[in-house]
Formats: sequence, C-alpha cells, structure tokens
Amino acid sequence: MKDSGLESKIASLPLRPGVYLFQDDEGSVIYVGKAKSLRKRVQSYFRHGDFASPRLRKLVRSIRDLSFIRTETEAEALITEARLIKQYQPFFNIDLKMGERYPYVKITREPFPRIVITRHREEGDGSDYIGPFVSAGELRHMLRLVERFFPLRVCSAGSGGGPWANRPCVRYELGRCPGPCAGLADPSEYRERVADIALLLRGRSADLVGRLRQRMDKASSSMDFETAARIRDTIRALWKLSRKHVSMVFSEPLDSGTWKSLVQIQDLLSLPAIPWRIEGFDVSHFSGGETYGVCVVFEQGMPNPSLYRRYRVRSVEGIDDFRAMGEILGRRYSRLLKESGALPQLILVDGGPGQLNFAVEALNTIGISDIPVVAIAKREELLFTPGAKRPVRLPWDSGALMLLRRVRDESHRFAIAANRKAGRKRMSVSALEEVPGVGKILASRLLSRFGSVARMSSLTPEEIASVKGVSIKTARRIIVHLGGPEEEDADK
Repeated sequence: MKDSGLESKIASLPLRPGVYLFQDDEGSVIYVGKAKSLRKRVQSYFRHGDFASPRLRKLVRSIRDLSFIRTETEAEALITEARLIKQYQPFFNIDLKMGERYPYVKITREPFPRIVITRHREEGDGSDYIGPFVSAGELRHMLRLVERFFPLRVCSAGSGGGPWANRPCVRYELGRCPGPCAGLADPSEYRERVADIALLLRGRSADLVGRLRQRMDKASSSMDFETAARIRDTIRALWKLSRKHVSMVFSEPLDSGTWKSLVQIQDLLSLPAIPWRIEGFDVSHFSGGETYGVCVVFEQGMPNPSLYRRYRVRSVEGIDDFRAMGEILGRRYSRLLKESGALPQLILVDGGPGQLNFAVEALNTIGISDIPVVAIAKREELLFTPGAKRPVRLPWDSGALMLLRRVRDESHRFAIAANRKAGRKRMSVSALEEVPGVGKILASRLLSRFGSVARMSSLTPEEIASVKGVSIKTARRIIVHLGGPEEEDADK
C-alpha cells in the first residue's frame, strides 16, 4: 500500500466495532465489511504480500479510499453491514446481497404449526417469517424459553389436522409438546400459543405479558392455582429476558426513511455511532406534589414498550424538573452499569439547557461520559447539546427531527399515563382507607386481590371477606362506601 493518505486513514481508525466501506478509483463502493475492531480488521488486508484467494488479491489492488461507520456493538455492525450491502450491492460482497446469511424463524402454515429455523425466505408458501435475527446464539436462547413455556410440536406428524397415533411420543409426557398427533391438543389453545410466540419473537414482550396476566387472573378466579403459578413463572422469565434484550431482530421492515433518519441524526449531531437505540426521558407531576420520571426506549427507530421504565422521584421536594431529571438518569444508568445492561447510543431529555446540564452532571457522577446527550425544547423544537453556544435548529420536514420528536412525544405520553395510573391507585387506596377498620395494609391487600375498587363494589360481602383480615362486617361497610347496594345490617 503506497498511498500515504490511505495509510493515515487506516492508522486513525478506532479500535471499536463498526462497518468499513472500500472504494475504487471512481469512488464506487466495492466492498462492505463489519469488524469488532475497525483498525485491526482493515489493517489485516494490507499486512500480507499476497492472498491465496484471487478475489481478495483483486479487492486489495482495487482499494483507493475507505470510509467507516462506528457502532457500539457487533450486533449493530451486522445490521449496518446488511443495510449497506443491500443499498450499494458491492461487487466483492457475495453474501447478504440476497439477504440469506442471517436466520429467520418460520412459523409453518399448518393446522398445528411448527417453528422452523431457516436462512431462506420462500415467498408465497403461506408461512409467517420473523427476522432475520442478527445473533443465532441469542435466538437459540429465546427458542429454549419458547420450548419450555410455549411448547409446540416439532415432528412432521400431526400436520394434517387429525389424530395419527394411538399414543403421543415422550415429548408429550415431558410437557414439551401438546400432542396434536394423538388428537390431544385443543386447536384454539394451540393457535393462541402460536400467537404468543409470534409476539415474543417480534420483541413485543409487553403485549404478551398483558395477555398472560389476563389468563393468570382468570385462572386465579377459577381457583386453578397451578395454571396461575405456571403463567406467573412465564411472566417472570419474559421480564428477565426483556431486561437483557438488545435488538436481536431487524425491524420488519426497516424502511429506507427510518434508515436515512438514523444516519441523518448521526451526521447532524456528530454522533460517534448510528443511534440504533435512543432512550427518551421526561418528568411529570401529580397535582403539584409527587414527581415521576420515565424512560422510553426506541430501537431501530421503533418504540419497544417492554423496555419502558417508570421512576418515582425520591430526593427532590416540590417541583424541580432539573434535579428530578438528574435523579432518574443517575438511577437508571447506575443500575444498567451494575447489571451490564445495554446502553443507548443517544439520550434525549425533554427540556432545555437546564435539564441537559443536570442530565450530563448525573452521568458524569457515575462515570459515564461517552454517551451523547441532547435536550429538545418544545414549540421551537430546538436541540441543545453539551458545550454548544447555540442550539441546533433542524428543518421542520427533516426525518431526523421527526424521529426525535416521536421519542420526545412518546416519553411525554408515557409520563402522563404513569402519573395517572399512580393517581388512580392512590385515590383507590385513599377511598378504602376512609372505611372504618381499613388501614393502608388492608387496603393494599384488597386492591392486590381484586384489582380495583370498581370491581370490589360489585362483589358480595362473602367474597370480600375472603381476604385475610376482613370481617363480614367490614366487608359490608366497604360495599356501602363504594356505592354498592345499601344493606340495613351494614354496621351490625
């Protein structure tokens, strides 16, 4: 390699994950590659005098310039590499031009569908394809969870919709298959299980947990405690998975507009990496008293509600959005650092320079200085960045601004919703505490059992009295206080 300009470019590459693009003398992209360490990977092309592969020899002789995109993780580098190869169709890239390197999950179109891992997406076969996934290892981990909590058939028997065997195989006895081959599986329950798996694989854990909670409540009401306990364990496993989840699957589809918006955000804000994961923060107050902060998570330009978090501000008295913002950022990222959780490539706070300064100070206090932080002000939609004398004003029709506004608006919506939920719970507890003989502990126990005061008002005294510590006399008082039917002996 004789080009001193190219040598200096390679020497200045970061020792971090990313994607590199080789260009020829006409400026065309001829190869796109990913790397765990950009500098080491690119240098490896020029260390050898010759390659055994004629393709590699021709590639190295054709390189005249290069560019790169730094990412935070290898998984993000995989996604970026795939996008760029599809965009540029480089001559020396053989894989990924047809999008066949990474695995898909195929849910077959059968009366009792199966899950199949494939690297070839066949159009027109009626199957449901989810993916492609950027990490086969993490996909296998997720499928082990599916096998344990949402078992489906794995064999070809049972594909026609009726019983084929006198007795099921050993997988049925182990609880790893519902036994459709022997006519033991209920079709509606089986379809429901398939729908659960599709939600999980698409990253919609929050929706799936909501469905499971409804079933758990129904099982508890029917005194089917074994089923309720099994569903409870499933929910716990899902939340454990979601806490570790970094986007394993490509957005389906990640349209060109979203891709351009992410790249535009990186360019306009001079970010070191494409903001695959953006976390937005907002603060909300309840009747001027208690303060709540929230964090929303966008991955590949799309919200991931399963990763949203709500925080009750503890150290700030009265209304002080600046210190409240600092507290919730400090708490969130202290925990992520402790648990080795996934960090974002961009933090977006709702507000102006005040919120921004307290957010940066909170991050510096816990030793985080390399995550870009931006504040977005309402109305004029100005972007404030640390150390900048003037805010950044993006064009109103800019895709970058539209995406950042979506993050800001979603954090605001979630903050208001979280505050209303806390308010309803607080008012529900207060309403119960007004009943003679009901204190905070008993009120919380009642709400935990029945869910809401609205439901309790329609129950019988005997049903309410089934809660530990509640007598028939107190149960009657509760019903009358909540607007239930008047009873002459309510105080007897």
